[in-house]
Amino acid sequence: MTVALLDISLPLENPVLKFLVILLIILFTPILLNKIKIPNLLALILAGAVIGPNGLNLMERDSGIILSGTAGLLYIMFLAGLEIDLADFKKNTKKSLVFGMFTFSIPMILGIFTGLYIFQFSALTSVLLASMFASHTLIAYPLISKLGVARNRAVNITVGGTMITDILALLVLAVIVGMTKGEVNTAFWLKLTASVLAFGAIVMFVFPVIARWFFKKYDDNVTQYIFVLALVFFGAILAEIAGIEAIIGAFLSGLALNRLIPRTSPLMNRVEFVGNAIFIPFFLIGIGMLIDFRVFFQGWDAIWIAAVMTIVATLAKFLAAWLTQKTYRFSIDERRLIFGLSNAQAAATLAAVMIGYNIILGESETGEQIRLLNESVLNGTILMILVTCTVASFVAQKGARNLALSEVGMSTGATEGERGDAEKILIPVSNTETLDELIHLGLSIKSEKNSKNLYALTIIDHDSVDLEAERKAREVLHRAALTASATDNHLQELLRYDFNITNGITGAVKENGITDLIIGHHVKQGISDSYLGELTEGVLGRCNTTTLIYKPAQPLATVKKHIIVVPENAEKEIGFPFWINKIWNLAENSGAELIFYATAPTLTLIKNIQASHAVECSFREFNDWTQFEDLSKEVGKDDNLIIVLSRRNKISYQQEMAGVPTYLGSQFKNNSFILIYPMQEV
Repeated sequence: MTVALLDISLPLENPVLKFLVILLIILFTPILLNKIKIPNLLALILAGAVIGPNGLNLMERDSGIILSGTAGLLYIMFLAGLEIDLADFKKNTKKSLVFGMFTFSIPMILGIFTGLYIFQFSALTSVLLASMFASHTLIAYPLISKLGVARNRAVNITVGGTMITDILALLVLAVIVGMTKGEVNTAFWLKLTASVLAFGAIVMFVFPVIARWFFKKYDDNVTQYIFVLALVFFGAILAEIAGIEAIIGAFLSGLALNRLIPRTSPLMNRVEFVGNAIFIPFFLIGIGMLIDFRVFFQGWDAIWIAAVMTIVATLAKFLAAWLTQKTYRFSIDERRLIFGLSNAQAAATLAAVMIGYNIILGESETGEQIRLLNESVLNGTILMILVTCTVASFVAQKGARNLALSEVGMSTGATEGERGDAEKILIPVSNTETLDELIHLGLSIKSEKNSKNLYALTIIDHDSVDLEAERKAREVLHRAALTASATDNHLQELLRYDFNITNGITGAVKENGITDLIIGHHVKQGISDSYLGELTEGVLGRCNTTTLIYKPAQPLATVKKHIIVVPENAEKEIGFPFWINKIWNLAENSGAELIFYATAPTLTLIKNIQASHAVECSFREFNDWTQFEDLSKEVGKDDNLIIVLSRRNKISYQQEMAGVPTYLGSQFKNNSFILIYPMQEV
């Protein structure tokens, strides 16, 4: 019997050994190079250059590396669309358009001038070269996201501008390819326009419908993740069919799923984790493998072209960022974010240079092939990618860190209540059918600054000696803790023996300093006047906390709109800022639209809040609670009804509130709803 020896000849061929080497690079390279302040993404690019075919030749840039790298690139664009703040994006649409035109037109002008008058290229080659400068890749986005400033207005504007400039640059590429084939005519433009519009409509309007249905029907975490991944690649394929690059499809897929994958959900945590751990590092290593340092020693031509390309591309992107800063009076650190995100050349630039290099226009007198972009431009592009990614990494990191530190400083100067440090949310749990949704609601309304402010409570009869009941109670608490931990949040488990549920809840509230209470209501049971009466006399009468009674008829992530009914004088209650803060957190974390029904004075105050803290809101004046039943016409099947109530004899109490349970039981059996009892004067 012979034993096969491990083949360690270079380049490596053994797939297990190759994968091990890449994992070790992903693990140790950032650790080692971070000691000399080199950002993670740049460290991985340099590692790719060292192990690649132009370095130590440890491995080739084969189909496996290309496949994983392509997935990583699509992942970066998908995350950019998924994490963008849609309300802020809509608010800053004009700014994104302005920046998009700056970051497209300035590189195009400088690029065409450089090609025509410095490199002496033809007009067609000069336009293609300029389009390479105009496009950019959000290669620094994962770095900024890790530092917690992904929702800064400068980031949102840059992401929106990226979509504009990349689409325009890739359309220029498509036109140039068509011109070299003699296909640019009226039919070409009609076909391209129709295909792009059809592609955009399918992704932005059909994808959300399919995803909402899927998430309501299937709650398995692995199944949901694979479904999301499939939609990303399907969107990318549709983009290629439409005649544009796959990265646009991935970005639009992220926008389409933005509201269906909340920031605080386990699914979002898995999407980010897998991308940052595997796919994106593979992409960065694959980019590094393209770098060939030997071009420095092959003559001055490649070095000259690379230097000019790098200077022009960097200058053009800096001018676009500087003009945007001056136009909208952004800070220097926000300009750094814009420049850092938009300076890196990678994906679309690589696509353009490879296509241009492969287009053969003819042969010279010596028999050499005349290409649209020659080999010197190809090598210069690879070096330009390395330099621009390096500059982008350092600049983006500096801007993001400064902004993150300033935000920490602002929160440190706030009061304890404003920071949310004193916030403690208690969720009594017993029914496993609604447990996950109760935890998801708690995660959605809580402050992001504290990951240890969630409590789950299970109550056992004080006189019971049933060990099986205790075992089941602990299992329920453990499952609640697992649900929270899937989002990197710690949940404290409370098991309490007491005479009844009311005593157990009120005791836990007082002992743990609870500020917010979430009580679940079984989906299959109707809510009644007596239920609320007992609750009011019991828990609500003894606990002056912001209390939410939640019936989850469908996953919180699939809700389209939250319709909030607010009573007159609600803004005069001491608990108003606390429950409105929870609603705002819910909107920011889910992306669903808020529709407020309230009196004019209350709406005016809420509008002022919305002006300084942008979420998607609309407002309806509502004065007469005797007409409460008319709201049934406004609530769709995927809407969540939120009703702000009051304890009896308080300033915002309405007599018609007593009939709310009956109305909900008859008109909204299939809808989710949340009843909010605010903190009130004792």
